[in-house]
Amino acid sequence: MDTINIRICDLIRDLGITKTAFAGKIHVTPQFVSSLCSGVKIPSDRTIMDICREFNVSEVWLREGTGDMYATRTMNQELAIMVNELMSEADDSFRKRFVSALLDLPPQLWPELEKFIKKISQDE
Repeated sequence: MDTINIRICDLIRDLGITKTAFAGKIHVTPQFVSSLCSGVKIPSDRTIMDICREFNVSEVWLREGTGDMYATRTMNQELAIMVNELMSEADDSFRKRFVSALLDLPPQLWPELEKFIKKISQDE
């Protein structure tokens, strides 16, 4: 049976990122991630929660090794995460300005915007 340390290594491999990039996302040192992967250290509850939040990982999978590696989020959960991220961006960021412009869009123009989005997504 594999351990949480092995599952962390599996996750990093599945994400296709380096241990350094993984460490940066959860605000720990690359050395700490190496210690986790080698089994020298065991992740704290906070580290586990940070991993789950940042990489959309199922806590049950990470802790116990059962179920799917990644958690399934509802659309509302995805929107809440996006809004939270937007709030931390600079006011002049493109994403923030874009969402703000959408909020100002009159309701009667939403069907036209939907048609436009469908058209450009089909052109890819």
